[in-house]
Amino acid sequence: MLNVVVLMGRLTADPELKTTPNGVSVTSFSIAVDRSYQKPGEQRQADFINIVAWRSTAEFITRYFRKGSMIAINGSLQSRSYTDKEGNKRTAYEVVADNVSFCGSKAETGSVSRQDIPQSQPVSFSNASAGDFEEISMSDDDLPF
Repeated sequence: MLNVVVLMGRLTADPELKTTPNGVSVTSFSIAVDRSYQKPGEQRQADFINIVAWRSTAEFITRYFRKGSMIAINGSLQSRSYTDKEGNKRTAYEVVADNVSFCGSKAETGSVSRQDIPQSQPVSFSNASAGDFEEISMSDDDLPF
């Protein structure tokens, strides 16, 4: 099975870092993503997508992104059910961010620049660890050209 979501859009508000009772960092926010089709004579429409990020990804987002910042997100779609205050059953859909990256110029992303990011901090962020990857060894005989 496959559950992969890739989005690029602008944050609709400043992300807030929260902590669960167990001490796990989390942030929830939404991004505005323009639709690819625009009807003639009308303004381009946008969809507002809810995003949740956990642990170091949440810390990275809340540190370097602000309202209006362009962000690229790679993650998965999840749904959860809950009962609202009136007793109605509801379902919420959100994207769980695994990898996030800066997009656009410094002027578009706000005051964040490469100098603002510690040298040990990557420009994009992933939850993957080195153990998740395997080295591929190839010889010239393996190349298709």
